[in-house]
Amino acid sequence: MKQIIAALFIANLFFACKGDKKAETKFNEKTYEENKESLADKEKNNPSHFLVVDNRDRKNLIGQTVVIGHLTNKATVCTYKDVDIKLTYFSKTGVKLDEGIETIYETIPPGERIKFKTKSFSPKGTDSVAVLVLKANGEVKK
Repeated sequence: MKQIIAALFIANLFFACKGDKKAETKFNEKTYEENKESLADKEKNNPSHFLVVDNRDRKNLIGQTVVIGHLTNKATVCTYKDVDIKLTYFSKTGVKLDEGIETIYETIPPGERIKFKTKSFSPKGTDSVAVLVLKANGEVKK
């Protein structure tokens, strides 16, 4: 009886250690290019998902609101240029007072960060300014 159990145990080990041919996959250049193109289309058509903005604001001596910020391109293959941002002015209590659109005429390559600065006369009672990316022209360099 012990010999049968030992034989079954050895047979089980033998079949369990069989090599897997799926692990030996080859790199497929065609599939890689198709995925790269679909990624490029996704990045080109959705710039607000891949452009991240951080900003701060202050008042200058003549009463203008100065917004200083950075735009960061998180895309991997798409370069953005002529970025439209929406500036929304809020009061201390969080009420939206006004909003405006500015265009930043810069080119932002993948993974890069640029600085921008804009000045405007904001509505009376403005406490803070929120900045949101609306759209941008995307291009993929091959």
